[in-house]
Amino acid sequence: MKGEAIPPPPEGFVASVRGPFTTHNGPLFHKQNADGGFAHAFYVLPRHCNVMGIVHGGMLTTFLDGLLARAVYEAVRTHSVTLHLSVDFLSAARQGQWVFGEAHVTRQAREITFAAARIHADGRDILHGSGLFKTAHQKMS
Repeated sequence: MKGEAIPPPPEGFVASVRGPFTTHNGPLFHKQNADGGFAHAFYVLPRHCNVMGIVHGGMLTTFLDGLLARAVYEAVRTHSVTLHLSVDFLSAARQGQWVFGEAHVTRQAREITFAAARIHADGRDILHGSGLFKTAHQKMS
């Protein structure tokens, strides 16, 4: 958004260009890990925070959903839709921090894939979450 200064992303991270919803809620960044997985990040801006000055749970849940979906996409090489999310809020992140997340697939069936994630900031776990995703058989725009 205009007027919101974001420092350069941490080393190796590049801007993630996704759909309009993700672009509106970002900016988001990602990098490929040595193991082939992806780490994701965002810099906490005032608009990501609630009235108490901490990152809004809805923002963290949105970040979690995208993080898990990316792990599932990398595993099944097709798009999927979220059937279920489980979120455990563990701590808070504040304006001016970088928030990071990593996710991995935990189980795969024919049309359903399970994934888990960790979201953290400044060495502290902020959220643990998991999701259940269904493979989308039609082209998604």
